[in-house]
Amino acid sequence: MSARESVWNTAPTSAPAQRGDRYAVGSADHPAKMLPAIATHAIRTYTQPGDLVLDPMCGIGTTLVEAVHLGRHAIGTEYEPKWATIARANLDLATRQGATGRATVTCADARHLLTHIPPERHGTAALVITSPPYGPSVHGQVRSTRETGERGVVKKHYRYSRDPHNLAHVSTDQLLDAFTQILIQCSTMLRPGGTVVVTTRPWRTRGELIDLPSAVLAAGRAAGLTPSERCVALLAGIRNSRLIARPSFFQMKNVRDARRQGIPLHLVQHEDVLIFTRHTKDHPDHPATSRPPRCTSRTQRPPRSTGARRADDRRRR
Repeated sequence: MSARESVWNTAPTSAPAQRGDRYAVGSADHPAKMLPAIATHAIRTYTQPGDLVLDPMCGIGTTLVEAVHLGRHAIGTEYEPKWATIARANLDLATRQGATGRATVTCADARHLLTHIPPERHGTAALVITSPPYGPSVHGQVRSTRETGERGVVKKHYRYSRDPHNLAHVSTDQLLDAFTQILIQCSTMLRPGGTVVVTTRPWRTRGELIDLPSAVLAAGRAAGLTPSERCVALLAGIRNSRLIARPSFFQMKNVRDARRQGIPLHLVQHEDVLIFTRHTKDHPDHPATSRPPRCTSRTQRPPRSTGARRADDRRRR
């Protein structure tokens, strides 16, 4: 894998501001939505208008919505009927707003992806974008209980579902085994030279750090994909050469609790973006070690601010 990294300036505005009026009512209830700017950056970098984009765990359809607005076509599968319905509503809204791409959503288990997509579509996707479900500590929304005369906050919208078969509820080992199988099927969906973009981040459970990015990297290799780039998608804005954090209530609480215990925990201000390529004998593209990363070749890096350097330093540690 190339030692070069790139920073994606994907949070110049907050997530609600990025979604604006482009997403239907109920979209905000999903506990782990991808930032639209992350999907947009990946689609613009790794595809051309008319290309096919696949998201095997599409949630409310962020990847699909941004793809059709950019003139690409998209396929999504989603395990939970509630989110699949909202994803379709979001695509209907995109069409009414003038999106030129076409997309479909199937309510299905991504572990059986190929059985739900017509064989003639296999081997045609230019790009797969996805993110595995991970720890609930950064998910959900809060509501103050002051108006009821009580103290504290109420947590809501922090569960994908209560279905025990949902990958969000299985052990880490089971999640990684299943994610490897999903990536194997995604590889079959890719055209030669196609790209897989996986966004993820580490999380803590009972104080133990779960290094999900490294595990996803291993899963991609096990699926026969070639790691080509490792980038950083900012979850913080940049203002006057400083990072402006936009943490959730739960991130702030976890960091404060850890520091009171003497643990030097920091706010997570980025997603790891792991990029893989499907290489074949008929399409032997050289790995990214022999060429500049594509995620920097078409976009300009944000200024190397002190805050950004500090974020990178914390990431390398």
